Amino acid sequence: MPGPLSGVRVVDLTAIISGPMATQIMGDQGADVIKVEPLGVGDTMRYLGAQRNGVGAMFSVANRSKRSVAIDLKQGDGVTVLQELVKGADVFVQNFRPGAIGRMGFSYEDVSKINPDIIYVSISGFGQDGPYANQRVYDAIIQATSGFADTQTDPDSGKPSLIKTLVCDKVTALTVSQAITSALFARANGQGGQHLKVNMLDSAVAFLWPDAMYNHTFLEDFERTMDFSDFYKIGETSDGYVSSSALSDQEFKALCRALGLNEMAEDPKMATVIERIKNADAMQGAFEQAMAGMTTDHLIQRMREEDVPGARVNKRAELVNDPQVLNNKTVIETEHPVAGRMQEPRPAPEFEKTPAAIARPAPMLGQHTDEVLAEAGLTQDRISALREAKVVG
Repeated sequence: MPGPLSGVRVVDLTAIISGPMATQIMGDQGADVIKVEPLGVGDTMRYLGAQRNGVGAMFSVANRSKRSVAIDLKQGDGVTVLQELVKGADVFVQNFRPGAIGRMGFSYEDVSKINPDIIYVSISGFGQDGPYANQRVYDAIIQATSGFADTQTDPDSGKPSLIKTLVCDKVTALTVSQAITSALFARANGQGGQHLKVNMLDSAVAFLWPDAMYNHTFLEDFERTMDFSDFYKIGETSDGYVSSSALSDQEFKALCRALGLNEMAEDPKMATVIERIKNADAMQGAFEQAMAGMTTDHLIQRMREEDVPGARVNKRAELVNDPQVLNNKTVIETEHPVAGRMQEPRPAPEFEKTPAAIARPAPMLGQHTDEVLAEAGLTQDRISALREAKVVG
């Protein structure tokens, strides 16, 4: 069965994660994603992280369901080839630094002249203009600027910390994929093509704001409370770690019962959320002491008996065998023609009538150059000549 984006063609000039993950989501949902890479090296993410037979794990998961075309855009004939691909595209996505794509001859104005109905997407770190616009950007830089690192500040040392995953890149990817489908919907309703500008800083701040910035939202006098991040603590048992959340009065009393803290459950100083916030240190200290005297299995059992939101902290190596992960078939086994057997997450959304699926494994560099250029109308003689001239590979 075709996916929900079947019939949509995406020309993808992005690299690293923010762009590739966005187009990978679209590819899983049925779009024909053509990844355009430079000759020789390709996307540098091909070489970062675990490798097998020259195939990178990170690249593979973020670039599955795509075809790869290798083009030298520094040559005039390479520019002409990309222009031919643009003619048949619905979406054009790039994440070069502001101004760079224009110097290559593929600004929004250039591309829209070739294809007026194109959805053209510019992804950047800080935006298309402004004091930071031309800086080199990676995820950690946006974490520092956006407030993510401050949100992770250690309460004892006062030292901020980075989230140890490419959270801003991936939040931007989700923002981009959603924005593209919205633009495609608008085009289907007669609004035509348009230029989408998405930057990592704005995406990160919007994602972070509702909880992490609630003490910085009101501009007039208001009642300040603990930062939401202060509630996020891992409990240590006698043999492991657990996470629990008990926000409501009912959940708080249930957690107290699970921990054998029946007296605290009835303490007037802990009767409401506001009172518990005022006495958070005493509450947290009692929880930590009680958890330290219990095994993880026993505590999880007690929390489930009392209907308390809680879970053991899975090690990454254990994740694939978690009973709920197994039940959901969250992680599936796939076969890469070069790297062999792999495990990776299936597409997260489940569509009843237009299922998403991994269309194909991540491509080798230039693997689909001939077939994609032939579909664009180039003859085999022309393709062979371009390859001989090192314009395509």
